Formats: sequence, C-alpha cells, structure tokens
Amino acid sequence: MTLDGELVRALEEDYKTAPINEQDRAMLDYVVQITKDATRISPADHERLRSVGFDDKGILQITLIASWFNYINRVADALGVGRD
Repeated sequence: MTLDGELVRALEEDYKTAPINEQDRAMLDYVVQITKDATRISPADHERLRSVGFDDKGILQITLIASWFNYINRVADALGVGRD
C-alpha cells in the first residue's frame, strides 16, 4: 500500500512503465495473465516469479489473492452490485 499519488496514477495508467521494481513487475505480469487466461500459466511463469525472489508460498498467496479478486468481481458483476 502506498500514499504516493504519482505512483498510484502511474500504476493505473500502465504498470509496465510505472516506477516499480522487477519483483513487483513480475508479480503484476503474473496477475494480469491469471486475469486474462489462467490456463496459459505455465511452469515458466512460476520460475520467473522464483527468479525475482518469490518462494512457493509467495506464489500460492499471489495466485489465491488474484483469483479471489477475479472471482468476487465476477460475482458482483453478475448480481449487479454497484450498478445504479
């Protein structure tokens, strides 16, 4: 979490060009792939995360959190939560 408004705006605009470290960028690449098409995640994706310092527990946590947010957003969309 950050209170840096500029960083938040940069991340919202395009995390790939935001001033973040390699570990955060690799994590976000992984999360985006989970969101777009989790069936395309491969052992190479996990190796990439390991190469920037994540262990198996960290990879599991990232996967579970991203998947849960994807799930709950779809439930909310399906039920019309937040629509006027």
